[in-house]
Amino acid sequence: MALSRLEKAQAWLFRAVATFFFTIFQFFRTQTTAASAKKKLPPVTNPLLLQSATQLAKKIRRKEVSSVEVVQAYIDRTQEVNPFINAVVKDRFAAALQEAAQVDKLIEEETGGEEVLEDRLPFLGVPLSVKESFSLQGMPLTTGLMSRRGVVSSVDAPTVAHLKRAGAIPLGVTNTSELCMWFESHNHLYGITCNPYDLERIPGGSSGGQGSILAAAGAVIGVGSDIGGSIRMPCFFNGVFGHKTTPGVVSCENQYPPTSGRQGEYLSSGPMCRYAEDLLPMLKIMAGRNAHKLSLDTEVDLKKLRFFSIPHDGGSAYTYPISKELLDIQRKVAERLEADLGVKVQEVCLPELRYSFQIWDTYMGLPDKEGKTPTAFAELMGEPGRPAWALWELLKRLVGKSNHTMPAIMLALLEMIQVTKPSSFIIQQKEELQRKLDEMLGTDGVLLYPSHPRVAPKHHHPLFRPFDFAYTGILNILGLPVTQCPLGLNEEGLPLGVQVVGGELQDRLTLAVSLYLEKTFGGWRDPGAKESSSP
Repeated sequence: MALSRLEKAQAWLFRAVATFFFTIFQFFRTQTTAASAKKKLPPVTNPLLLQSATQLAKKIRRKEVSSVEVVQAYIDRTQEVNPFINAVVKDRFAAALQEAAQVDKLIEEETGGEEVLEDRLPFLGVPLSVKESFSLQGMPLTTGLMSRRGVVSSVDAPTVAHLKRAGAIPLGVTNTSELCMWFESHNHLYGITCNPYDLERIPGGSSGGQGSILAAAGAVIGVGSDIGGSIRMPCFFNGVFGHKTTPGVVSCENQYPPTSGRQGEYLSSGPMCRYAEDLLPMLKIMAGRNAHKLSLDTEVDLKKLRFFSIPHDGGSAYTYPISKELLDIQRKVAERLEADLGVKVQEVCLPELRYSFQIWDTYMGLPDKEGKTPTAFAELMGEPGRPAWALWELLKRLVGKSNHTMPAIMLALLEMIQVTKPSSFIIQQKEELQRKLDEMLGTDGVLLYPSHPRVAPKHHHPLFRPFDFAYTGILNILGLPVTQCPLGLNEEGLPLGVQVVGGELQDRLTLAVSLYLEKTFGGWRDPGAKESSSP
């Protein structure tokens, strides 16, 4: 079966209209000056910033370095880079230094030895960055919505609380897209966040501030959330590691906006970091009592895994083709796996992936078990008052008077013309895709899949390619764990990467592959360093 002629015509019309408006945008957009175009982040000079959170925690426990020294190093780096990237929107530096001093005092007074501290407080004294959509006591909880200016969290989200109880010290909260429903982190409350590898490009969204500050070495570990790629796209665009967990394992409570309909089935909270070795211990802590479901302590032998690779979605009418450089790097990963591990990477084609966007869009709009439909986006935009009137907001935006960003307005407009009854054809495609992937991956299969059709786009360009997130979004609907892994830089000095997908509850497999890929391809690269591309 295929899409109807009407659906094909709609897709063609969308591309034509997008191309037309993009051409106008390119013609009229303000050109950056040569001086601003050459701006680059300063390189990392403090060696404390070049160690994983796991290594830093060990050094702090052994008194080789104090928590105050580590926290101060990250404060200094954030103050150095944040004027360039606008990633941290509210800090708690003074409180963090006080907490670091208490950590150093605790270590001095501890009589049980390093092992006791490692068991009880594995990230003792290590700085932590938190996405602004998570409740962090005393910090704003707005997701960039102007009407929520002044809203402050009175509690910690469970994931944040778990990490704090493990000894981590939050330094502040990071920028998001408006209401966390776009893949550029821009809103009218905090402004726009930039990619540290190229300030004219996006860091992704909605966890874009988190990805940006991690890549800029202003943070070493952080927490993000993901309902359509909001962990993986920022990690891809910024060349860091991130993990979308199997849904239902890590708590998503005390986040804003709350999920409705069946959206809670597709939302995952997970770790984001610069070093792959921090992913598993972070996940173990964030999962709390549910950690046992993932068998994270079970050793993984990569040579005994079955590997698959899908190079593209098969030619969706809604997404742009995968760039040659991303096809090449994914092929190179497969070749290295075969050469190093003696495995066979089987290339697969699943035609149902052509409908990834339609599947994501359909399932995000399904009612819950009680028949209650998801909260309208326009209603969230109007909080705490009446729902926003999308057409009126569009007119206001055109004269620079709206409090809302264009992506938020466009999403509200799309809601007005959406078909309420889900397509039986799309439901069938999802069920068939789910069956095939579940059978293919099982408990020992790993899949390589592109993260996005292109490397980090320039600011505002996603408006003209709004459905390219389908490469990540489809995996939310399928409920599979995914680790986003960096694979070096391209000739322009921009991060390359790939998604590593596992079967349900097989998170440990993709985490193990991330360690291999970091060792093989070099992992995170300093955006301020002189070299601009991978060897």
